[in-house]
Amino acid sequence: MNVDFKSVDEYIDKSPGEVQSALRKIREIISEIAPNAAESISYGMPAYKLKGKPLVYFAGYKKHIGLYATPTGHSEFAAELAGYKQGKGSVQFPLNEPIPYDLIRKIVQFRVGENEKW
Repeated sequence: MNVDFKSVDEYIDKSPGEVQSALRKIREIISEIAPNAAESISYGMPAYKLKGKPLVYFAGYKKHIGLYATPTGHSEFAAELAGYKQGKGSVQFPLNEPIPYDLIRKIVQFRVGENEKW
């Protein structure tokens, strides 16, 4: 997708149909854990900030969901994320496997705790 999105709703609605429910669930998790986080589009994907600092980003692709919990969300959960393809500050959850929502929840909770220290 190479579109300038104006909202997270628009991003999800224009995502491939098979990823929309996963994106909605991740958004729900973030909203539940960090209700005061500011939601926006940044780098062409849903982005969340808490206390003015980046919290997490996520993105939907044809074959995976990307989660970006920089700078430390991935290193803190290295063991749990070891089975997934990763890049610097990113992890890919394949759509042909169950999305690890409980792990995503733990990562978001960790990042909230970090941002709350500021």
